[in-house]
This record gives sequence, structure tokens and C-alpha cells, in this order.
Amino acid sequence: MQGLIGKKIGMTSVFAADGKNVPCTVIEVGPCVVTQIKTHEIDGYEAVQVAFDDKKEKNTPKPMLGHFKKANTTPKREVAEFQKDNGEVLKLGDVLTVDNFSSDRWVDVTGVTKGKGFQGVIKRHGFAGVGDSTHGQHNRLRAPGSLGASSYPSRVFKGMRMAGHDGVKSVKLLSLQVLKIVPEHNLMIVKGSVPGAKGSYVIIEK
Repeated sequence: MQGLIGKKIGMTSVFAADGKNVPCTVIEVGPCVVTQIKTHEIDGYEAVQVAFDDKKEKNTPKPMLGHFKKANTTPKREVAEFQKDNGEVLKLGDVLTVDNFSSDRWVDVTGVTKGKGFQGVIKRHGFAGVGDSTHGQHNRLRAPGSLGASSYPSRVFKGMRMAGHDGVKSVKLLSLQVLKIVPEHNLMIVKGSVPGAKGSYVIIEK
């Protein structure tokens, strides 16, 4: 498999071979269950759908309950699609674990960043603000400043950088180094930070 679904546990640090203390992120990877195998004949493309993290039946829509029962598994919270490795043979109900990455030293991780709520232009876009509180400036230190001309075009152009909702964006980090894999606990330790809050779901790809 080219990837799996995981859950961000949190951050810690480990000592490298040269004695340096390296910050890292702990991710619970799998076990993921194969819930659908897509083919050119039926779906128009080839992919493998996997699901992760158990969910209560009462909180699962009936169409999804039937979908999971086809794979002979319990309802899951997260579902994602990946490409198969060359020559790999999978069938419904197969369980994939973190061992899938045992031979990989680098992975790509996709997560959804933390929500920041409604933010001003300084936090959201890095504006500098007015900077001076002298010469008659009053309450302008964090203001956006002028937004455009007056008589023409008499409006604000779309896409103008302004205050608004910040965060909750899908971010993909490329080539994170795999420091350690703990198969008995389905854990992967990668160097550096990963987008998202503790307990959020991430996609790990080769």
C-alpha cells in the first residue's frame, strides 16, 4: 500500500546517535481495514479504500453500516483511498498495520491545521501594521490600512487579504524522516511537527 490512515498522538523528543535532542511526533498508524477495492471495470480507476478507528453502530448511517459489513468489519470513523504497491494482492477485510512502512525512511504526512477562529490581518497574513503610535495615530497599530481607491473602482477587489477565519486547512508535509517504528503499539515516530491537534487524523504516504 502507498499509504495508511493514522492519528496524531502528540509530540516528544528522542536523542539521536550524535547526542542531539530531536523533536518528533508520535503517530498511531492503523490497523486499517480494506473496505473496498476499486477497479477500472467498475469504477474507472484502480485504488484501495481503507478505514480506521472504530465507531459506534448507532452513530453510523445505515448505508455505511452495509458498506462495512461487506468487508466483515466494525464501523469506522475515517475512510481514505490509496494506490496499491506493484504486485500487491489485497482482498476485502485485510488488515494493514504500521509494518507497511517498516522499510521506509521517509514519508509524506497530510493533516488539517488547528483552527484559529476569526483573526486580523497581522496574525492571518503577517501585515506589519502602522508601527508608530505618534503623530496623531490612534488605535491603528494592527489595522489593515487602505483597501483601494474611492471613485474607481468603488469596490473592494475579490481576493484582497483581509481579516477572516484562519486555520483548518489541509497541509501536506513532504519527506519527514521516520525515526522509529513500534509495531507492537502501532506507533510511528517521525522527525519534526505534523499539522493538526492531538487526536486528529492524518494521512501517511510513502
